[in-house]
Amino acid sequence: MSATAGPRRNLFNLQPLDATTPSPLFQRRRVAVGEETGHEANILHLEEDLSATMSLGNAVCQRCNDGFKMDEQIVNSSGLWHTYCFVCAQCFQPFPEGRFFEFEGRKYCEHDFCVLFAPSCGKCGEFISGRVIKAMNASWHPECFRCFCCAKILADEGFVKNQGRALCKDCNAMEKAKGLGKYFCFKCHSIIDGGHLKWKGEAYHPYHFNCHSCGIELREDAREKDGELYCLRCHDKMGIPICGACRRPIEERVVHALGKTWHVEHFVCAKCEKPFLGTRHYEKKGLAYCEIHYHQLFGNICFVCNNIINGDVFSAFNKAWCVNHFACSICDKKMSQKTKFFEFDQKPVCKNCYDKFPGELKKRLKKAYDEAVKAGKI
Repeated sequence: MSATAGPRRNLFNLQPLDATTPSPLFQRRRVAVGEETGHEANILHLEEDLSATMSLGNAVCQRCNDGFKMDEQIVNSSGLWHTYCFVCAQCFQPFPEGRFFEFEGRKYCEHDFCVLFAPSCGKCGEFISGRVIKAMNASWHPECFRCFCCAKILADEGFVKNQGRALCKDCNAMEKAKGLGKYFCFKCHSIIDGGHLKWKGEAYHPYHFNCHSCGIELREDAREKDGELYCLRCHDKMGIPICGACRRPIEERVVHALGKTWHVEHFVCAKCEKPFLGTRHYEKKGLAYCEIHYHQLFGNICFVCNNIINGDVFSAFNKAWCVNHFACSICDKKMSQKTKFFEFDQKPVCKNCYDKFPGELKKRLKKAYDEAVKAGKI
């Protein structure tokens, strides 16, 4: 889409001659403004010694239709005018500095012409005198019609209408790439349909670059080192550590553990897969575990508080308790290693509470206990 320039207007400057200057019957001065001269604006001075062949005759003022007096200064501009009749058709005031605009046979001072007919710029709001850019349902000064994104002047460049905005071709291509969820090549300014290569924070087609070492055309898996780009093969030969998880080169921080090197974000707990990020880890059979899952799998977690037991442990029924948390599950009385207790529903019960059980229940519990011992489960 191209912006179009509106019609140019002619501006005339009236410069009256000195009435006392010796001159022929008509003295003329052509005044040109800008690039064009559209008409002639003339000041006439009538001398007393008129030629016999010349007569005022039917000459009348274009405005008042009255004749002219001898030795009267008049204006010649598409007809003859008294100087006091040669005024703005809107405000009826003399033209400031003799400057006027003519439209449809009527003459206007610059102010009234702008108010009545001149377009206003869609950006700055000022009247436009001279070249007009017609675009986006508005008028613009050439220097005001710019790209919405990069502010590049579009008057002579052409533009693309994008969601009600005027964009240069490069910015439109970039916006289109964003809408498609694709990258925009920083070098050739086109959409990247395949894999992209990131370099110095910008996206490129990989084929714009060659390996700094072997010269092969690069692919999206190229790597940067010391400000240069390398193919993956050359990069791996440079002694750069390889991550034990993703098998890709490690270009930033390195974690050394389990006899391997790791990306920081790839060194994770074998159970919950959360990165350690510098926190303590535990190793077991070639795997790394966070503290909680290591103790859950290989250590002791209190059955009551679910915390790791660092001191003495009370163990029973394949469970573990902190010393302060080992108590009767019925009366909550604290028990020690010397306290006699019984199992009920996989929980400890003190002797006093057990003795209060019905006889039939105690017989069934005793029978189940004997069968477990016989089966080697206890």
